[in-house]
This record gives sequence, structure tokens and C-alpha cells, in this order.
Amino acid sequence: MEFVISATNVDQLPESKAEIALVGRSNVGKSSLLNAVCNRKNLARVSNTPGRTQLINLFQTVSGGTVVDLPGYGYAAVAGKLKRGWEKMIVGYLNEREELDLILVLVDGVIGPTDLDLMMLEQLRASEVDFQIIATKHDKVKPSQRDTRKRDLAKNCEVDPTEVVWTSTSTNEGIEKVRSIINRVLK
Repeated sequence: MEFVISATNVDQLPESKAEIALVGRSNVGKSSLLNAVCNRKNLARVSNTPGRTQLINLFQTVSGGTVVDLPGYGYAAVAGKLKRGWEKMIVGYLNEREELDLILVLVDGVIGPTDLDLMMLEQLRASEVDFQIIATKHDKVKPSQRDTRKRDLAKNCEVDPTEVVWTSTSTNEGIEKVRSIINRVLK
């Protein structure tokens, strides 16, 4: 996978034969997941500072498909005007991008879905866009709480627990499953 372009709006994006987007709140691990799936540490820029990804970033696969790393939503410390611009950019991309085949909705497995995550899922259901929930940071959930956390997260997201892919970029748990989802859609 190789970086193609960073853009501020959908009109700047090149055509793609197939596309998968990563969405989720700020600092949920979108860029880290992309790096882990590609076995590359620095393909997508990663930071401990929420809100680091500020543009629509496109990465092209060998097959010609595209993976899109979107800015995170919900980071309160960003100036209001900039935050509204990001939200407009994300919604514009999700509503206008005809090439979009699947959205990977990343939810923090430690804290569970936020109100913004649930609003995103509601919007995706209403627009009938295919999506897959990816729970991140599974290694940070205490082993004694994992089964309960899995059930609760799935219930809050209104999906069957078997439909959620649990991942950890630290232990590589679930990374192969995400890789196979991407390869299947972008083949």
C-alpha cells in the first residue's frame, strides 16, 4: 500500500475502483490500525495527540483499490471552526463518494461507543452504507472483563457480538481479520 494524496474535500480525490474508509473518534487508532494492517510503522502518521489527522488521506493498494484514513470526530480541544470543517469534510466524503464500498467504524474497546460513534452508526444505517465495526485497544481491556465488554459494546452498537472484530495493534490481535476484510472488498 502506498500513500496517494491528502485532500480537504471530496472534489480533490482521484477516482478509485473500490474504496474502504476508516472512521472513528479522534485517537481511536485509525492510523495505527492502517499501519498494522500494512506491516509498516510509518505509512500513516500516528500521534498520541488527538486530532493529528486533519485531512482525507488516501492510500492505494496493489490491486488498485483505495483505503481512506479520515480525520477523527469529537475532539473537543480543536477550535470550533476547524472542528466544524472536519465534520463537514467527513460527512461530505461519506455522503458523496461513489467509490465507497465499505466503512470500517473504529470504536475504542476500552471505553465503548461514544454518543458520536452511535450517531455515526445511525447515519450509516440510514444511508444504507455497508460498515464493519472494529473495536480497538483490546489489549487494554482486563482479561476478566473482555467477555462482558464484548457483549456490552455489541449491544450498544446494535449488532451481534460475532459481528465485531476486536483488534490490538500492540499484540496484532485481529489484524489478519481486518486485512482479509480489506483484501476481499478491494480485490
